[in-house]
Amino acid sequence: MFKKLIATVFGTIFNDANAYYNRGVAKWEQGDYRGAIADSDRAIELKPEDAEAYFLRGSAKYELGDYRGAIADYDRAIALKLDDEGAYYIRGNAKSELGDHKGAIADFDRAIVLKPEDADAYFLRGIAKGSLGDYRGAIADCDRVIELNPNYAKAYYNRGVPKSELGDHDGAIADFDRAIQIKSDYVDAYINRGVAKGELGDYRGAIADFDRGIELKPEDADTYNNRGAAKSKLGDHNGAIADCDRAIELNSNYAEAYYNRGVAKRELGDHDGTIADFDRATELKPDYAEAYNNRGNAKLALGDHDGAIADYSRAIVLNPEFAGAYYNRGLAKDDLGDKRGAKEDYARAAELYKDR
Repeated sequence: MFKKLIATVFGTIFNDANAYYNRGVAKWEQGDYRGAIADSDRAIELKPEDAEAYFLRGSAKYELGDYRGAIADYDRAIALKLDDEGAYYIRGNAKSELGDHKGAIADFDRAIVLKPEDADAYFLRGIAKGSLGDYRGAIADCDRVIELNPNYAKAYYNRGVPKSELGDHDGAIADFDRAIQIKSDYVDAYINRGVAKGELGDYRGAIADFDRGIELKPEDADTYNNRGAAKSKLGDHNGAIADCDRAIELNSNYAEAYYNRGVAKRELGDHDGTIADFDRATELKPDYAEAYNNRGNAKLALGDHDGAIADYSRAIVLNPEFAGAYYNRGLAKDDLGDKRGAKEDYARAAELYKDR
């Protein structure tokens, strides 16, 4: 990764700068990043225009999570005419870590120009594109990675994720299958394959994948929550509650787990327990329209029509296109004898359903 600089006989200062640099490289290779920074600091003092020393120091800072410091050093290395693929590649990584995905893409573009067969640069550019919502661009970059390296498991996984985002769940599953074939313990591939299967209504297949995900990563709250949602779809509401309980143990601020537990409790007729879980979900996530709607349903079941209408109205404020909330509010108004209000809500719900 780093070039070793050869000492010359033209002066002790030049020789010393190279010696510090080379010792810094050795420290970096041993994982002593702070030591590498100290040596590159000294090399730069002795030889301020040494692009390689800035590159080394930036790489050590990157490994320590000092992404801003790393970027500053790569900027300096590049300004000193170090037109090296690695400098753009790692600077792009650092920018991605800081959320500057557009800047990262620009750096990966340059890295690819300098080294067109670098699968890693295409891979990371694809991730940055996906972070910006450019799912087709992300897929295209992963396609190129797979052309360059057909056994690149992460490329199949990261191609599957944007396919899911675009609604191509079958294509996503095929990619997750391939990632798992290459890397049999690829936990994220099992979990996301389970999510994709759930989207296609294959809840048993989803549960099997979530089971494997939990086996590989027992402390992952998301997987318990997802498995609980799949169990609810199959009518195993007690199993769903148990999984949501575990998700909440692992993350007490997990709004979606309270929501899914509330849904399961509602199916078992525990309306008070349902309301308590939706209370907590909306407390944690005040813009959770689905939770307000479903809490309204529980209140309606208990005869609290005014409370139900207030929740449906809140859901509609949060999501004006929420057809189900209009319909449910219409039911509550109908029960209270507000026929005009009910008719208006039914009409709006029908209009929204028609537009789908």
